[in-house]
Amino acid sequence: MKPETNTTTAAALDTRTAAHNLDSAPLSASRWNKVDTTWVLSLFGTAVGAGILFLPINAGLGGFWPLLAMAILVGPMTYFAHRNLSRFVLSSKNPKADITDVVEEHFGKGAGKLITLLYFFAIYPIVLIYGVSITNTVDSFMTAQLGMESLPRWLLSITLIMGMMAVMIAGEKLMLKITQFLVYPLVAILAGMSIYLIPDWNFAAISQAPTLMDFTTTLWLTIPVLVFAFNHSPAVSSFARKQREQYGDAAVAKSDAILKRTSAMLLGFVMFFVFSVVLSLSPEMLAEAKAANLPVLSYLANVHDNVFISYFGPIVAFVAIVSSFFGHYLGAREGMNGIIMKQAKAMGKPLQKKHVNLFTICFMIATLWIVAIINPSVLGMIEDLGGPIIATILFLMPMYAIKRVPAMAKYQGSIANVFVTVMGLVAISAIIFKLLA
Repeated sequence: MKPETNTTTAAALDTRTAAHNLDSAPLSASRWNKVDTTWVLSLFGTAVGAGILFLPINAGLGGFWPLLAMAILVGPMTYFAHRNLSRFVLSSKNPKADITDVVEEHFGKGAGKLITLLYFFAIYPIVLIYGVSITNTVDSFMTAQLGMESLPRWLLSITLIMGMMAVMIAGEKLMLKITQFLVYPLVAILAGMSIYLIPDWNFAAISQAPTLMDFTTTLWLTIPVLVFAFNHSPAVSSFARKQREQYGDAAVAKSDAILKRTSAMLLGFVMFFVFSVVLSLSPEMLAEAKAANLPVLSYLANVHDNVFISYFGPIVAFVAIVSSFFGHYLGAREGMNGIIMKQAKAMGKPLQKKHVNLFTICFMIATLWIVAIINPSVLGMIEDLGGPIIATILFLMPMYAIKRVPAMAKYQGSIANVFVTVMGLVAISAIIFKLLA
């Protein structure tokens, strides 16, 4: 399956890079270029969605010191895990192989089907989360900032969902224009909001040192949210293939360089945003935002008597959710199409792709609408559905391949592998603990 990027999407990069190749000679792998920068922004945009907007709530509830530990861990977690997944895709003998092709090549057809299924269920819950988040964000903005009456939830949700789906159905050209329009203001406003909140910082939490047990438990249970919030794995399959197409044998080095800059950008922008929000809100306010099931910027808009925050907060939330939806929807659609078509082929009843696409569109609209009306806890969905599957695919599967696949054997012996494996197991164990508790 080839999940796409969100703010510039892998499909977008395919188109742009193809155009570049027609106009110029192949790019040098040793030099940084505009296409590399676009990939960094695109991968950054993949991660900046509902996870980022809800991360300050969950991370901040545990206090300052666990949050500081998260900031130290999340950079290497993000880089090493995505680097390993990219290297896994690049380990295929087939230069055009996506992640499911690589799994099938290394582990067999049965494993290929399983990974396709798992990858779909890693991305599909995120798409559902966006249906809930966009409805809550717009409803809050209409009532709190515009002073309007709430629309019936069933009507508001289907209107918003159909609006986002219309862009996807209209085709990649329209989606390209919209996502390119969204990425730069999203980064700028997110940074601006972080700086704007600095005068409201309250450092009282720094003096409140938690017990070792509380510190460890908070850090442990928040790891799955960190995994989700910094995840750009839906883009990695297409990203890695594109690097191989462009750079050949130098694709691994180029991919590593792009992913390193992406992780640094995420760490800088996102953790600055998280710290700024957490230091400007009390634990009671964070708990209230969690109970309201709102992105933190929508909550900030409601509690700050300030035009800048009141209007730009919900706008950032809206833009981040919409842009993330595009990329994750493409990934979920491809995953579902792959599951249906592979199963139909195995049963000797191959289907036409256009019919499968139509079914997938209808299925997505219906399930998005139902979940948006039900309005489940977004944080609960992130922790219970997204975290463990993403951790399995992103953290553990490449580690298993490094140990078992000859083409990946050259990556053995790194301390980073131990770190990634431990963090993946920690993320999964935290979910199991919550479910059992």
